[in-house]
Amino acid sequence: MIHPVLATTDSPRNIGVVGGGIGGLTAALCLARAGHNVQVFEQTDESVATGAGIQVSPNAARVLHHLGLQDALMTKGFLPKATQMRSWRSGRVISETTLGDVALERYGAPYYHIHRADLMDMLVSAVSAEPTIRLNVSSRITNFSQDATGVRLVAGEHKHQVDLLIGADGIHSSVRACLWGDQQADFTGNVAWRMLVPVNRLPEGLIAPNATVWWGPGKHFVHYLVKGGDYVNCVCVVEKAEWQAESWVAAGSMSELQADFAGWHDTIQQLLDQTDDGTLFKWGLFDRAPMRTWGIDRVSLLGDACHPTLPFMAQGAAMAIEDAAVLANCFSNGADVVAALRRYEDLRKARTAGVQRGSRRNATVFHLSGLKAWLRDRAASKAGKHSMDRLYRYDPLTVGLDAVSK
Repeated sequence: MIHPVLATTDSPRNIGVVGGGIGGLTAALCLARAGHNVQVFEQTDESVATGAGIQVSPNAARVLHHLGLQDALMTKGFLPKATQMRSWRSGRVISETTLGDVALERYGAPYYHIHRADLMDMLVSAVSAEPTIRLNVSSRITNFSQDATGVRLVAGEHKHQVDLLIGADGIHSSVRACLWGDQQADFTGNVAWRMLVPVNRLPEGLIAPNATVWWGPGKHFVHYLVKGGDYVNCVCVVEKAEWQAESWVAAGSMSELQADFAGWHDTIQQLLDQTDDGTLFKWGLFDRAPMRTWGIDRVSLLGDACHPTLPFMAQGAAMAIEDAAVLANCFSNGADVVAALRRYEDLRKARTAGVQRGSRRNATVFHLSGLKAWLRDRAASKAGKHSMDRLYRYDPLTVGLDAVSK
């Protein structure tokens, strides 16, 4: 079934999207539903999901709902009751924000926890059902050029021409490198671990139906339920001085992780005790400073390709999903390609840069110790319960619909 979503255009474009991840596939769907023809170029042999859990806040959920994914999200996802910040040793609740029905009423869309693979399956299925989207796998972009007539590119063994090209190919974006040169991402001094723990291995009621963040000196531990509440997704972030390889699939050592979290609350110890070594992975956290300019003429960027975001606000995927909707809106009235892409960038840069900076700041705040941690906890406990309003109330489905000149 085709679900209308954004304002449609009477001037359809042929659009290339590089990258078949969450951002690229969402962009393809938004653009196709707005009346454009889209080709997605994915370098692997299929669009695959790396990582484990992902949080989809209301600002992103409303886009996925409009794309017709609400039923699938409700079936495969989990609706948390609250977010909690807790003390690493005592377990004391430092602050709590109610979600669930309150979030739905306040923001007009739910807050979901979902396994990344489940979300990718939904997006791939929706893309496959769209007659105006072609998903090209094993299609690594090796070169492109542009002029006033369009963008010519080489993908795998084939040549293509499109009206515009969007690089949604991650922090190591090849499109970004072609536009601005190949610059190294910055290691943040943090290493993240991830694992999934079956709930049926844990004492009943041990894990509350919340997004829980345990703050501690030099590290923090996040857990929340996914796959309908059958698994606990855990992300553990530890400050490390040495350089770490950036990979979602590097195997981790349980003995190292247990040593990192020795002395932490019993809930953390029980989660670690029930983790299989073979399901434990670690990766270095990298990011980039906000970019002054994302694109040149008919080529621009989306998601981590232009604003890689650390996971300390749970907004990386949400920002890419927002980008996708706003990009489609900027082409809804038949605007000139270059003007529309410039408009898209102008509408998104300040918000995404703010989230990048906020996420980087949280990397420090979460890991404070001593007096600074005590002051942080007092401030957090007094913070307004609607402190995320500005983030979650944002409606990308309406941003950019005011006219861009033809």
